[in-house]
Amino acid sequence: MKQLTFHELQNYLVLKYKEGRTSSALFMKLVEEIGEVAEVLNQLEGRKENSGNTSLEKELVDVIHYAVAIASINDIDLTTSIIKKDKQAAIKYNQSPNLEEFLEVQNK
Repeated sequence: MKQLTFHELQNYLVLKYKEGRTSSALFMKLVEEIGEVAEVLNQLEGRKENSGNTSLEKELVDVIHYAVAIASINDIDLTTSIIKKDKQAAIKYNQSPNLEEFLEVQNK
């Protein structure tokens, strides 16, 4: 199966949502999906009865979809932003390697 990059997903989602969907409308869908993740986790961890109609994988994909869609229609480059944010966190929490360093080693 082809590997998917954030850039490719963002280019696809900006086409899908640029017209007619607002950030707040997509955010409401994101919140709904986060609730569904919570529901699945409650079922998987025995806090709620398992209805059998749930999939953590599918719900997490929905969360990612809407989060990336919000970034896409707001012209946020997630690849750059994630690396930058991780670098700041690595400094703050004294962690090594940071994501950028990790990727450099992986791509050698």
